[in-house]
Amino acid sequence: MRSSMFRSAQTALRSRVSRSFSSESSPDRKVAVLGAAGGIGQPLALLMKLNPLVSKLALYDIAGTPGVAADVSHINTRSEVAGYMGEDQLGQALEGSDVVIIPAGVPRKPGMTRDDLFNINAGIVKSLCTAIAKYCPNALVNMISNPVNSTVPIAAEIFKKAGTYDEKKLFGVTTLDVVRAKTFYAGKANVPVNEINVPVVGGHAGITILPLFSQAMPKSNALSDEDIKALTKRTQEGGTEVVEAKAGKGSATLSMAYAGAVFANACLKGLNGVPDIVECSYVQSSITELPFFASKVRLGKNGVEEVLGLGSLSDYEKEGLEKLIPDLKASIEKGIKFAKEN
Repeated sequence: MRSSMFRSAQTALRSRVSRSFSSESSPDRKVAVLGAAGGIGQPLALLMKLNPLVSKLALYDIAGTPGVAADVSHINTRSEVAGYMGEDQLGQALEGSDVVIIPAGVPRKPGMTRDDLFNINAGIVKSLCTAIAKYCPNALVNMISNPVNSTVPIAAEIFKKAGTYDEKKLFGVTTLDVVRAKTFYAGKANVPVNEINVPVVGGHAGITILPLFSQAMPKSNALSDEDIKALTKRTQEGGTEVVEAKAGKGSATLSMAYAGAVFANACLKGLNGVPDIVECSYVQSSITELPFFASKVRLGKNGVEEVLGLGSLSDYEKEGLEKLIPDLKASIEKGIKFAKEN
């Protein structure tokens, strides 16, 4: 039973990618996962091993990576897997990478304040981005480490200091918000989830997450204003829903790994020249007054080909946009301040 379920999952992931490329015709691409032994990193490593667009998979963490790499390497797919452990092997893990995915960091623990969490994860992101600037400055960087609203600005500042910053190649992965919005909307509107598309803009925490259900496709006239408000709140609080359901034993690791794999796959397709690859992501942007903002982004051979506008918003969404700006602005400024002072 388990093996048939695994084969079905593997086939489904492969079919999504093979519409554009077969593993035989795809160019060589190296993907590095930093934090590969963690709660997100392990399932993310598995999903990237299943992706036929990946020819080399480098798994890095401060501990435990050889075991994860050995385990994943036994899977009969295209990519060669190598595990790297400790700071002295970080450069080797990064060299030649086309895409670097960063789920590294610590989850919030009992007694830990948000500032404690920020300071730890910000320090981790700073050291990893310093190494990226040195060993693979042209890679697309997919930032998963929280708080994304702050860690992306930190990464930008680190790359600026190193003289390697390219705004087209730095992404905050907000795909999980889109995944949740699609799932919740499909359930409420009673439409097939695989047909749904819902843009999610803003940031990647609390009220900064703004799903644009007015732009959901296919449209549903069955939802009331109250339904939309409830769906918006559930999307914004999806992480808390999982934390509470796991009752202190974890957070949204599996769904985040899936979302990370979906976004990395989109980046790889863009690099390989597949046209019209559009995903929501938190990037440097001028579509609002803020320097970083999540919106639909067209991906291509250089990373971001185009940051797309917000489109037409409902009155409720306009109100949500107005409310999120101060929170997101403060998070961005906090990240920039940390990078400049540390």
